[in-house]
Amino acid sequence: MEEISIGEFARRSRLSVKALRLYDELGVLVPARVDGSSGYRYYEEAQLDQARLVAMLRRLDVPLAAIGDLLARDPADAAERIEAHWREAEAAHVARRELAQYLVSHLRGTRPVTYEVATRELPARSLLCLKRNVDEPGAWALGKEFIAILRERPLPKLQGREGAMFSIYWGEVSADSDGPVEWCKPVPAADATALASHYPELSLRTEPAHHEAFVALPAWGTGGNEGVQWQLALEALTAWAREQDLHPERLALKPEDLGIRISYLASDPVTETSVPYCDFAVPYA
Repeated sequence: MEEISIGEFARRSRLSVKALRLYDELGVLVPARVDGSSGYRYYEEAQLDQARLVAMLRRLDVPLAAIGDLLARDPADAAERIEAHWREAEAAHVARRELAQYLVSHLRGTRPVTYEVATRELPARSLLCLKRNVDEPGAWALGKEFIAILRERPLPKLQGREGAMFSIYWGEVSADSDGPVEWCKPVPAADATALASHYPELSLRTEPAHHEAFVALPAWGTGGNEGVQWQLALEALTAWAREQDLHPERLALKPEDLGIRISYLASDPVTETSVPYCDFAVPYA
């Protein structure tokens, strides 16, 4: 089979030599042969289809790491993955559009339309918790660690919202700020001490009864739009607190109780890939 030099391959594929070298280094599009003495890269004509596919996938903002995996799959499987990627991209675009609309309304002095705020009352609860200072990637890792612990040693199930697992963001979590973040699972109060002895990596604490203002997060966990949804939810809660004359210092039972909460209730049918129903809440006195 005829070999094509990297320069000619770049011309015919419309990819730059720089891009082809990068794709080779990352294992995305590897030359058919590399000359041992000169280091020159040579491709086969059949690889032109792969090169065009890579170019199209990059225009869809598919990460290079994911492209390498896609090229290794059969066409039908790859097509399903691309469809899933585009669904997530569209969801993220919708979320960003909502945030842009909110900002435009806010800057023009009109009342932005965000999520509807509701309230609920939660009883005193015993909680098994895992708390740590983490950045954004660390926050997801902490959640996975907490869920893995509970899957390995399941706790008794408490029904409804009162028994739902939740996380508390006690501070800003970003590239510059490390929280902390706490993951919590309510447990039966009568058995709390005995249960805690089986989870030495978790801490046991009691949370007092309180009211919460909350908003439901639609289609949570798709397309990387969580941050946008959280920002809009927080803006909705802030506006609601202002209307209720609940200033930040009065929003919680006491300062140490003020944290942004995300509750997770499994949606039926529960599977390994099902997305939980979630809401975003803050406590108030």
